[in-house]
Amino acid sequence: MSNLKLGVEVVSAHDLMPKDGQGSSSTFVELQFDHQKFRTTVKEKDLDPYWNETFYFNISDPNNLPNLTLEASVYHNIQATQSKSFLGKVKITGTSFVSYSDAVVLHYPLEKRGIFSRVRGELGLKVFITDNPSITSSNPFPAMQQSSVLPNPFSTQSQAPALQLPDFVSNTFADKRTEPTRTFHHLPNTNQPQQQVQPSASVNQEPMKYGVDEMRAEPQGSRIVRMYSSSAAQPLEYALKETSPFLGGGQVVGGRVIRADKPASTYDLVEPMQFLFVRVVKARDLPTMDVTGSLDPYVEVRVGNYKGVTRHFEKTSNPEWNTVFAFSKDRLQSSGLDVVVKDKDLIKDDFVGIVRFDISEIPTRVPPDSPLAPEWHRLEDKKGEKRKAELMLAVWIGTQADEAFPDAWHSDAVSPVDSSLASHNIRSKVYHSPRLWYVRVNVIEAQDLVVYDRNRFPDVYVKAVIGNQVMRTKPIQARTMNALWNEDLMFVASEPFEDHLILTVEDRMGPNKDEVLGKVFIALNSVERRADDRMITSRWYNLQKPSSDDGELTKKEKEKDREKFASRLHLRVCLDGGYHVLDESTQYSSDLRPTAKQLWKSSIGILELGILKIDALHPMKTRDGRGTSDTYCVAKYGHKWIRTRTIIDSLNPKYNEQYTWEVYDTATVLTVSVFDNSQLNDRGSNGARDLKIGKVRIRLSTLETGRVYTHSYPLLVLHPSGVKKMGELHMAIRFSCTSLMNMMYLYSRPLLPKMHYVRPLSVIQLDMLRHHAVNMVAARLSRSEPPLRREVVEYMTDAHSHLWSMRRSKANFFRLMSVFNGLFAVAKWFGEVCMWRNPITTVLVHVLFVMLVCFPELILPTVFLYMFLIGLWNYRYRAKYPPHMNTRISYADAVHPEELDEEFDTFPTSRAPDLVRMRYDRLRSVAGKIQTVVGDVATQGERLQALLSWRDPRATFLFVLLCLLAAVVLYATPFQVLAIIAGFYAMRHPRFRHKLPAAPLNFFRRLPARTDSML
Repeated sequence: MSNLKLGVEVVSAHDLMPKDGQGSSSTFVELQFDHQKFRTTVKEKDLDPYWNETFYFNISDPNNLPNLTLEASVYHNIQATQSKSFLGKVKITGTSFVSYSDAVVLHYPLEKRGIFSRVRGELGLKVFITDNPSITSSNPFPAMQQSSVLPNPFSTQSQAPALQLPDFVSNTFADKRTEPTRTFHHLPNTNQPQQQVQPSASVNQEPMKYGVDEMRAEPQGSRIVRMYSSSAAQPLEYALKETSPFLGGGQVVGGRVIRADKPASTYDLVEPMQFLFVRVVKARDLPTMDVTGSLDPYVEVRVGNYKGVTRHFEKTSNPEWNTVFAFSKDRLQSSGLDVVVKDKDLIKDDFVGIVRFDISEIPTRVPPDSPLAPEWHRLEDKKGEKRKAELMLAVWIGTQADEAFPDAWHSDAVSPVDSSLASHNIRSKVYHSPRLWYVRVNVIEAQDLVVYDRNRFPDVYVKAVIGNQVMRTKPIQARTMNALWNEDLMFVASEPFEDHLILTVEDRMGPNKDEVLGKVFIALNSVERRADDRMITSRWYNLQKPSSDDGELTKKEKEKDREKFASRLHLRVCLDGGYHVLDESTQYSSDLRPTAKQLWKSSIGILELGILKIDALHPMKTRDGRGTSDTYCVAKYGHKWIRTRTIIDSLNPKYNEQYTWEVYDTATVLTVSVFDNSQLNDRGSNGARDLKIGKVRIRLSTLETGRVYTHSYPLLVLHPSGVKKMGELHMAIRFSCTSLMNMMYLYSRPLLPKMHYVRPLSVIQLDMLRHHAVNMVAARLSRSEPPLRREVVEYMTDAHSHLWSMRRSKANFFRLMSVFNGLFAVAKWFGEVCMWRNPITTVLVHVLFVMLVCFPELILPTVFLYMFLIGLWNYRYRAKYPPHMNTRISYADAVHPEELDEEFDTFPTSRAPDLVRMRYDRLRSVAGKIQTVVGDVATQGERLQALLSWRDPRATFLFVLLCLLAAVVLYATPFQVLAIIAGFYAMRHPRFRHKLPAAPLNFFRRLPARTDSML
């Protein structure tokens, strides 16, 4: 039996509702969990009682913990009538339980039980999970039949026998309530995994609680209709957890912000972090220190163990740095700030002067205040005497909302010992993807081709090149030295257009032997643009001689090209702006707008993201003999990418950075990933790749408008050894709608722009163009400063998700089966009706069937009304939290290591030939089963065709004769009568059935198919 127990410490209650008619109440608390009930002692005449009593519940099934709920109800004891009066209740879901070391006392506002209940006040509880075998659970609480005035016998402080207490009077208006009960959650524990739960519906449980519906596929309570497969449940360790952090706007509880006394700041989705900012502007009249009379000054800013250094200037007494340093106040271990000017030297740097500040006297600046004006400060020598030299500084205390924060040197991003880690690779930046266009090249024809070998007809084709993209038309044999193709070639190009479109007409003379007949160079910035499917005027281009290998010809070459060269190429080239250039999968694309800006609609809302921190991070490297990580986060939505600053040498980094995006469509996905920075201290020059730590996707259509979602997301990564949790990412997300009507109108609009439906591209074209688009985005962002590396872009856009994976194939198969589970369940139910397993149900189905046949106009209204009622019923159990990565749905928790090794293999393969042969044979086996299924489906279709094909003359004769008889009978008999007869025959009693197949089925199976004609 499991030793896992739930501990509940009932601390106190405050500001309760008086119920005794004398302005007071005699209060006690009842706790219910996992079919166990405990009660505290009664505090007589006390509206602010203190109990400090602890109870321990046995957890019968630890795997079912997320589906359990702790309910704490506060009552007023009525001693005269041996009854109790309701004062309020609190419900806490199983996902919020943490270990004892992380548990804190939280005061939960009391909730109503019914719409007419009068409730106020709050209840202080400390809830935790323990597996200490020395702790025994409290005595179970029996039926209440006796007085509750005596002290609580069930507390761990007094293990007395249980008392019988009176039953309580139920709230007669509980079933008429309309307000949902709020459920509050403890702060999560990074070490104790938690799991999302589905609300359970019992007979006397009216309130609704905020549970987490993982991928809308978690098992629900036993009395709830299962809309989703119970197989989607995943381990507690990989579950989403709700948090209640204190952010800039106040504490977030259950998606609502409890405002603090101080006014909310602009950055209200992150925890306020104070920084000591030092702006070193410039210096003047610095003294010379070298024998040569020169000075190479730089500034060193020191606060405790942290030190920031500016760059040095050579041979100047009036340098200008304009550098900002930011020191986190949480890490400051000194009360003084020293700004030292030094002279750079080969052996030892010379001291020039110093300026000292007392941190307690530094002013505080809060945006939107204007920036603090820098001031001149006289430098002091080592003896404390003022010198003529001056240093211009601005020193203030601010937060991450300060405009100097993004470009500042950060003390929390470097090691206190080695400040050289600070570089351009660790700063937070915002990037924008290049604007991508589809280039459509319609190769129509070529005329007057000149070939060297006139004894043969040329086999010509056109090769088109843009950058690294190469496309070819099909070869055409030009018998008249003219060739006609009329083929469309599609490319991807990015602004600004730096590449040329190069078209080469080539003659295929033999295998791997092609002769160039001429070239055409077209600058992309001169190509016509279009936003619809209007026809573009075609043009004739003269072919340049094969010696011209680029588009920039010298004057001499141009003079040579004036010689007559008759060959020309007929083209229609345009930039298609009516498409959306897909650089992500359509399943989780973050932007669906076309390239042409004139086709953009107005935004429908604002998406705000606060990246708070990472807990329990797995070490990604070793430094000084210990495990550590240098992490940063990247988020992508639309064309905008953001990168947080890199936190050096920390397994619990705190970012507290907030970003905003405009939203144009709710059917889009926000992607956030965490990486380990491998480019520090010049280590990135040897080709080291930034290591992926985990990814989070959030679909905007699953978010409620105006609600703040504060959760910790497990960072899950699939390794060759299996799925692994790398840490927990804490984020705050809010989607604010600016136009509700526009947002609702979008649900009736096509998902992609118009051109995708007017002139659709094939799946093969889209995959190829997406590959080129990702390469272009990666190449452009890798040239930024700091660079967003290629491996980051590929991981964010899932560039390699199209490769074969046995795991994904199984996962998609089980997803398909779960989709058809509802149809299978209906078929099974109808089979039981036909077999008369429950005669009453079968009779009622007969009655309903007769009514629908007699009144067919009621069929569609009944179906739609039934779906309306189902949707209304399921509203109570809707998902409260955004979905997250599910290891069970992904089939990552039961995958074989061999299949994972195959998934992580390179393309082309790098494994041993024997292993590749084994995998090939396995793939042949799987394909053989699919081949058999496809053949069976084709066989049934061919039998249908054989009904009237006279391939089997006798069978076709019987079928034609049967059709004639059926036509006569159907013409003479009302349809309702035939429908009723057919329905009653299908649902006939088992005593009228036979175990042998029916005659129509036997007839169909005897029809011929083409399987006997296959080799």
